[in-house]
Order: sequence, then C-alpha cells, then structure tokens
Amino acid sequence: MARRELGPTALRVGQAVAELLPSGPVVVGVSGGADSMALALGTVWASPRTRSEVLCVVVDHGLQAGSVEVAQRTVDALMSRGIAAEVRRVEVGRDGGIEAAARQARLAALSRDGHPVLLGHTLDDQAETVLLGLLRGSGIRSLAGMSARRGPFLRPLLGIR
Repeated sequence: MARRELGPTALRVGQAVAELLPSGPVVVGVSGGADSMALALGTVWASPRTRSEVLCVVVDHGLQAGSVEVAQRTVDALMSRGIAAEVRRVEVGRDGGIEAAARQARLAALSRDGHPVLLGHTLDDQAETVLLGLLRGSGIRSLAGMSARRGPFLRPLLGIR
C-alpha cells in the first residue's frame, strides 16, 4: 500500500502553491504565524515539482520589544526543517501611518532580490480586505480584493481558509 505524503489540508496548500510557483529562485515571506508557516512548508513541498529554489525571509520591523528574538526563533524553526531562511531587519518610516509604512518596508525587503515573492494571505484575509474596503467607502473597487498575482507578489493561498 502506498504511503500518503501529506494529509488532505497540507496537500491542498501544497497544490495551491504549485499552481502559482514559478521555477527558479523564489522568496517566501514568513511571519511565523500558522498561515505563513503553512505557505513555507507548502512551497518546499512544491519546489521539486516546479524546480524552484526557496528562501524564506522573516522581516523584523523592530517595532516591538523582543522582535529580534521572535524573528530568529521563526528562522530557527524553518531551518530545523531543512528550509533556507534569514531575517531581514527594516527601518519603518511614518509616511501614511505606521501600518502602511511597515507594509511598504516589508514588501521592499521581500522583493529586494528581484525574485518572485510568495505571501501567505488566505481566504479569510481576502474577506477582511473586501470588508474593510467597503467600510472605508471604497465602493465597488473593494469587491476585487487582493489579486493572486500583482507584480512580483504571488498569493497562492487566497482560496484556502
């Protein structure tokens, strides 16, 4: 009897990643949360199938006490699974508010190598984006939500809760 490589949920994640994963070097943004860790593991699973070279990047915004240690623990957890990972520290400005400035610094750090970047946004994140856009009064434009591909950024988990 053949052994199953992945459980059903992990297989769905891996397959979703494989559908968008390009060959060659890719960066996976990892926060340390469940969604981004699942993305990292799914990307590593899919990488031999697409001939991708995976580097996971944890961005340390330096906005909270102990952020250096938290970022390093995430890298250590990835490396303990044989996954290449590094921390990239960023300086966060104040333009547009702290949240927008942190997002801009994070995306710049993830894309600085010029490789495709996988982000762990899920179906729940998509719903939140649409709802917040509607509450802000963005109108029908908000209904589009996040796209699976935008520039170098790929979001393979948008169809998964």
